[in-house]
Amino acid sequence: MRIAVTGGAGFIGSHIVDALLETGADVAIVDHLTRSPRPWVTAALSRGAQLHVADVRNLAALQTAFAAARPEAVLHLAAQVDVRRSVADPSLDAQVNVAGTVSVLEAALAAGAERLVLASTAATYGDPDQLPTPEDAPAHPLSPYGTSKAAAEWYLAQYARLNGLSTLALRMANVYGPRQDPHGEAGVIAIFCGAASEGRPVTVFGDGAQTRDYVYVGDVARAWVAAATSDVCGELNVSTGTETPLVALVAELGLDHQLAPGRPGEIARSCLDPSAAHTALGWRAEIPLSEGLRRTLAAMAVAS
Repeated sequence: MRIAVTGGAGFIGSHIVDALLETGADVAIVDHLTRSPRPWVTAALSRGAQLHVADVRNLAALQTAFAAARPEAVLHLAAQVDVRRSVADPSLDAQVNVAGTVSVLEAALAAGAERLVLASTAATYGDPDQLPTPEDAPAHPLSPYGTSKAAAEWYLAQYARLNGLSTLALRMANVYGPRQDPHGEAGVIAIFCGAASEGRPVTVFGDGAQTRDYVYVGDVARAWVAAATSDVCGELNVSTGTETPLVALVAELGLDHQLAPGRPGEIARSCLDPSAAHTALGWRAEIPLSEGLRRTLAAMAVAS
């Protein structure tokens, strides 16, 4: 199967590329490569993956890349993923996550793709009333990032209705694991594991009681492979269904910490119900948090 992965040089996307290559798929990485290619990109190319440099905001560049790759399915992970940046610059966030998604949809149709899977997020739910949160919970995003991802989901539904494209949004919980940069746009586990590996204290914003559903990137990659080859449409959560307070994560890593005021757009509690993904895709998360943290720390030690 020919599959194009936008954002395939990034943290989650690169793990998906590796998992797809293991299945024998013909994989094209489509990425803007604003940073030098990481070692995992070079490794993927040595295993037969293609690389096309394109920004999702540039429709012409995407059309050129997709015309060369001729994907049967497109896995769309290229995104602006930093909640703080979305609050500071919502226009940029919308350009990448909304307009960029529309460009990917257009390029996918022009190339004859039949399937498109979107990387969505728990942030679309905001602070939900029900935990773990099922897919039919209403969307109440608290940040421009969550809003842009919810809008992208609406565009998928429109393209499915108007053009017959098979579309699925995977609403991912807090993904962590090797290759996640402990700086910049990183998730909290990458930041905390980076601090743990260097023996530094960390800052906890808010009271530390906020919760997240942490899901290991290797498990997430398996969900994406299953989604790429399925005909399931709509939305599915990709999560563990386990709610972990931030202070528990600090304790698990043995970190010294200090408290700071909470940040705008942050969700108090987040935990997604993964049962629909198990029913629809035969998928469930397998790596417990303690093992995932061990693997993440080990990968950081090797990288340093």
